[in-house]
This record gives sequence, C-alpha cells and structure tokens, in this order.
Amino acid sequence: MSLRCFRPAILTSALLFGAGLAANAQLASTPQDNLNLRYANGIVAIAEEKIITVDDVRREIGPLVPEIQKQSRSEQEFNEKLESLQEDVIQNLIDRVLIVKEFYKDEKRKVPASYIDNQLAETIITQFDGDRSKYLAYLRSRGISQKDYRREIEEDMIYSYMRQQQTKTGSTVSPVRIEAFYNENKERFNQEDSVKLRLIQIARAPDDTDEGLKARADAILAELTAGADFGDLARKYSQDSRKGKGGDWGWQRRSDLRKEFSDVIFTLNKGERSQPLITPEGAFLFFAEDRKFAGTLPIDEVRPEIEKALIQQGSRKATERWLEKLRRNAYVKHF
Repeated sequence: MSLRCFRPAILTSALLFGAGLAANAQLASTPQDNLNLRYANGIVAIAEEKIITVDDVRREIGPLVPEIQKQSRSEQEFNEKLESLQEDVIQNLIDRVLIVKEFYKDEKRKVPASYIDNQLAETIITQFDGDRSKYLAYLRSRGISQKDYRREIEEDMIYSYMRQQQTKTGSTVSPVRIEAFYNENKERFNQEDSVKLRLIQIARAPDDTDEGLKARADAILAELTAGADFGDLARKYSQDSRKGKGGDWGWQRRSDLRKEFSDVIFTLNKGERSQPLITPEGAFLFFAEDRKFAGTLPIDEVRPEIEKALIQQGSRKATERWLEKLRRNAYVKHF
C-alpha cells in the first residue's frame, strides 16, 4: 500500500505530535490515537532489508517544521507543504539505503575507521558541546548503541561520497553545447542600459537658491577639472548616504533611476562626469565609472554562467538516472 494513500492530516499530526512541535493546536488537531491505529507497527517503508520508521521520518522533518509554519498562511497550506516534504524525506531515506548498498557491491570499498572516529569526535564537539555524557544521553533517548551510531555516521559519509561521484558525471560541458545554449536562449542574456555610478550631492538648505547651489557645485567641478579624484571629493563634500564610499552607488540600470537623473547620466560615456544638475533636493554631480549598453551580452561574457548552468543540469539528470536505476532494481515496500 502506497504512502500516498494516507490522508495528509493524519501523518501531519503524527509528525508534529511525535516531534514535540505541535505548538499550534489548529495545525495538529488529530489525536495521537489515530497515529497508533494507522501505524500499528510504526513502519513507513522497507527498502531492501532496512526498515524505515515513523521516528526516522520525524527526526528528519522535525527541524524543518518551524520554517514551514512561518511560510504557511493557513492550515491547509501548512498541511500541503508538510505532505510534500514528508514524501521527499521518505524517498530520500529510501534512496540512502539503496546508495549505501550500491557502495558495498564493490567488496574492496570501505570507510577507514579513522574517518569515522574523526567525524564522531567533531559531532560530539559541535552537537553536544564536547560533553560525552550528553552524547550518551542522546543515544539512550533513541534506544541505539554507540555501534549503531557509528554505523549511521559511516552511512552518511558513504551517501555523501556516492552523491558527489554522480555529480562529477556531468561536470564537463563542450564549447559546442555552450554555444548552442546561447543561441537558443539569447533573450535570457539581454541587458538594459546600466552605469557604474558615483555621485556627489549638495543638499539644499531652506535658504539655498538654485544659483547658490550651482556655484558650490561649479567649485567642486573646478577641482575635478584640475585633476582631483571624484571619490576623494565625494568623501569630502557629498551629503548623501554613500559619502563614506566615495559616492559609489555601484551598477545602476536606467529603470532604477529617476528620469531627471537618467536623462543626464546616460548621456555619459565611461570615464565622463556631468555638469551640475539642480533639483528640489539639491545639486548633483555624476561620474560614469563604467558603462554597459543595452543589447545582447556577447557569449564570452556569459560563457561561465552558461557552463555552470549546464553542469548543474547535467549533474541533476545523471543523478536522477542513477537513482532511477537503483530504485528499479531494489525491493521497496511502502506501508
């Protein structure tokens, strides 16, 4: 019988109640008795010879429930998100069993005991504050031995190693594939007019006139013409929030800026500065530290981005094909 046959509310309440996270009674209204009836044996699935229990699922989902509660605007949305999560967790637990079994098909493979010792020592430090008594209390609370816990650590290491090996399968992308992707998706690489902008603002005081502001801005402009650095003068004279950064506002698109600003700024080429712009807020001097013009980015600029995307895509597909093969050849039973 597939797990998908269960009503979401029953497993939802089971996981919340069992993990001690049902702070909101509206999100966990089903009595614990219903869980006991549904999972009389406490088993969610069997993968090969490994039994996956409700407690296993609770342990994986428990830390994630508070975030789902924050994201959910209603009880229905919460239950839907939790049902989807529990499906993923159960499948991941099953896949973990199959991956570990695949590792041991090669009899020469093994995890050195020293690796497990080191990981255990680190776990005691990071998760149990270096207190061995807390670690032993945790094992007792779960009803498992130190040997069982070492086996869990070993299997975690195997799972990570095997997944990484599959990820490497799609790590090579040919230039031909990159160019084909670029040609088929050029609209993704369109860019808007943008400028790497620095500015100096002289804030308008209540008694300032346009003529007075322009005179102060012209004096700064004269220093720039004489060879002063724009950033240095911004630190000295500017009255905006980026004064300490030399008036550096980073890359700005045309659509990011007020029209009276963009009409001036986007007449500048790289390395050019503007004449003073007088507005109700004050006087502004702009400097185009760099420019990017509207159009499709050349392939050389986006090649690393495309390569990264194709590697991720290839790795996902390779991993999914591998997992599907493991699943086809495995004994898995849902309860």
